[in-house]
Parts: sequence; C-alpha cells; structure tokens
Amino acid sequence: MEHLIQHFRKDEQPFIERVMEWKRDVEYRHVMRLTDFLDPREQFIVTSIISQNDELQLHSYGVFEEAERKRMIIAPSYMEFTTDDFQISIFTIDYPSKFLTLQHRDVLGAMLSLGMSRSKFGDIKMIDSTIQFALSEEIADYVQTNLVSIGKAKIQISALTDVDQLIESNEKWVEKTLTVSSMRLDSILSLALKISREKSKLYIQSGKVKVNWTVRESVSFEVHDGDVLSISGFGRIKILKIEGRTKKEKIRLVIGYLEQK
Repeated sequence: MEHLIQHFRKDEQPFIERVMEWKRDVEYRHVMRLTDFLDPREQFIVTSIISQNDELQLHSYGVFEEAERKRMIIAPSYMEFTTDDFQISIFTIDYPSKFLTLQHRDVLGAMLSLGMSRSKFGDIKMIDSTIQFALSEEIADYVQTNLVSIGKAKIQISALTDVDQLIESNEKWVEKTLTVSSMRLDSILSLALKISREKSKLYIQSGKVKVNWTVRESVSFEVHDGDVLSISGFGRIKILKIEGRTKKEKIRLVIGYLEQK
C-alpha cells in the first residue's frame, strides 16, 4: 500500500488518509460506506486503494449517462445493494428562458450560496433551456425549499423521477498529438491552447487553471499522464497518453480536447 500511495501527489495525502479510514471502517465493522459526490480524480484514488482488497467491493453511480461526479459505495464483497442505496435525487429547473440565459457557473453558484459543500452536488447538465442536476438525498428537501432564484432569475425546481427524461451526454474528446519540451503546466498550456508562454503563465498565476479539479497557481507544476486540465474560458484538456520522446528529446503527447457534439 505504501508503494501505491507514493504515486499520488503530496497535497492528495489528506484525501488518501480519509479513504484509508473508510477502508478500515468497512473491513472491521462489516458495513457499507457511502461517499459524497467525488470528482474523477478522487474516484481514481478510491479505486486504486480499495481494489487492493479482494474482500471488498466498490461501485460508483452518478445517475446521468457518463456522469463525471459520482457517489461511491465501499462494502464487503458479500453485501447486496441497489442504485437506491446511492441516495441520489435529481431535480429539473424551470426558468424564464425566453428572457435570459443561464450558464453552468450561475447554477453552481446559486447552489453553493445555500451553504452546501460542492461534495453534496453531482453533475449539472444543460442542453438548450433544459437544466437538470443531481444531489444527495439528505439535502433534497432543503434545496427544493430554498433554491428559488439564480442570479436575478426566479426559478422553480421539481423532482425528476423518470430516468428516461434525463439529459444525455453531448460531449466528446477530440484527440491531437503535440510535442513539448517539458511537462510543466505553462509549457503544455501554451502549446495546447496556441497562446504565448507569458499568457499561459498569466492564466495560471491568476487562478484560472485547474488540474484534476484543483486550482494550480504554480507555472512549473508537473503534469502527469491522465491529468485533466480545466482552463476558464477555454474548456478542458486531458493528457491521454505520453508516447515517448522524439529524436530531439522532446516529449510526444496525445491530448484530448473536450468538445460539444
């Protein structure tokens, strides 16, 4: 296990320790453990740790097709459960779409303004004027009562019980091969976004860049295989594969750009 943990970044250690506590709790008390909503990086860490024990089972669920944020269940291998055990509710938002447009950040900001942690909310799906979001059952009543506006827009939210009405994913990754001199964050951003090195540094230092859903303000931050980069105003980039080095000792990368279908 120590060898496994060494592969993660130092600032991920607190979360790793939490996962280890969950693992010990399930092992010794023989109970099912349900997590809050986790981002894909956190899901990867949980999977890496829990999969080391054959006597435990691990499942994830986020309701939406290709959900990004999911709750996870850690349980003894013999225990049975259903999707109801993930305790997820789905709401749809009605708002005057003829008069204004809402964006993802508007919806998320309104949710967090209720005093709830991001970990209590799953994905927010938006297509045209349709908005749906997932959240933990334990806060569903509170959110339904108190989420009455987003910005200046008065809204109404209602529970969605028919999964056939869920918004389908409209995203895809478009691959491209790049060669970079180093795996520094500023170097990769500069080439991937076709902007100057100075501009990429400015984006990073102003807190507009996330790596694996965590803001990184160090231009020399080392990017790894599998990392997801989110850049405000540009979207997302994923390091899909490190293919090796060229004859000039540059690093050849396959990256993915997230696009709408």
